[in-house]
Amino acid sequence: MKKFFAIAGAVVVVGVGLFIYFRYFFVFGYGVKAGELNYVVKKGFIFKTYEGKLIQTGFRSKVPNTIQSYEFTFSVDNEAVAQKLMVNGGRNVQLHYKEYMGAVPWRGYSEFVVDSIIEITNEAR
Repeated sequence: MKKFFAIAGAVVVVGVGLFIYFRYFFVFGYGVKAGELNYVVKKGFIFKTYEGKLIQTGFRSKVPNTIQSYEFTFSVDNEAVAQKLMVNGGRNVQLHYKEYMGAVPWRGYSEFVVDSIIEITNEAR
């Protein structure tokens, strides 16, 4: 009976470990988003993280001749990238991001984490 509980306990520990890994640390996807950088701020109660918003415009197909604004909310885990974005608010940018299944407090509030800047149009000096 002791052996059964030891094996069952090990299976539970491994299962929980795999769940945590895939939910919070496995990179589900990655890509590039482009648009006008609305803002990047550093905020948080315990973990101060960089959070930002990118505004993407596009045409909405359900209602003809209307413009729909799409917002891409993201976190930034690299302080140098965040500082560069903070001084370039309002400019058009292309950002490379990683997508996770869940957010962890020390990485940011969003499942989308920007890790690099591809391009900034009319970059501030």
